[in-house]
Amino acid sequence: MTDRETIRIYDTRAEDYAQVTASERPDATLRAFITALPKGATVLDLGCGPGLSAAHMAAAGLQVEAWDASAAMVALAATRPGVVAKQAGFDDLDSHAAYDGIWANFSLLHAPRADMPRHLAAIARALTPGGLLHIGVKEGEGERRDSLGRHYTYYTETSLTQLLQAAGLVPGPFARGADKGLDGVVAPWITVTSHR
Repeated sequence: MTDRETIRIYDTRAEDYAQVTASERPDATLRAFITALPKGATVLDLGCGPGLSAAHMAAAGLQVEAWDASAAMVALAATRPGVVAKQAGFDDLDSHAAYDGIWANFSLLHAPRADMPRHLAAIARALTPGGLLHIGVKEGEGERRDSLGRHYTYYTETSLTQLLQAAGLVPGPFARGADKGLDGVVAPWITVTSHR
C-alpha cells in the first residue's frame, strides 16, 4: 500500500475495522486455502489488517508472517497467537521461493493499477513452485476514493485474469459476493486463488 491517506485512515480506524471483519471461524475461502497447502506451510498474509486471517492460519498449524503498512494494524496482528507481524508494504516483498502461500485478501486493491503488475511479479517470485496466491478485490472499473478517503482500484474478472497470467500465475475458479465495509457501503467483490 503506497497511499499515505489510506494508511492514515487504517491507523486511526484499526479497532473499528477489526470489529467489522471479526469472525470466530475462517470462512470457506480461507478454509480451502489452508487445506490446499502442505502441512506446516510457510504463509505470508500480505496486507494483514488486524490479523484475523493470519490467526486462523496459525491455529491450523501454518507458519505465518503478517505484513501491513499500517502500524496500528500490525499492533493488533502482533497480539494474535502464532503470528509474526511486521510493518511492511507491498514493495518490501523481495524474497525468492520463500512462501508456500500468500494471502492478499482485500489489500492489493489499495495499490494504484499501474503498480499491480510489479506487485504480482514480486509475489510470483516469492512463491515456491506450485505455491498459492489468494487475492480479493472489489469488482468494477477505475480508481477512486471511498467516502472515508481510502484509495481503491477496481477489477473485473477479465482484467484480474490478465494481470495474474502476465505474472506467470494460473488463476483458479473465481468467487463473487458483496459485503458491507468500514464505510458502511455494500460493495461487490471477487476472489481467486492462483498457483505458480
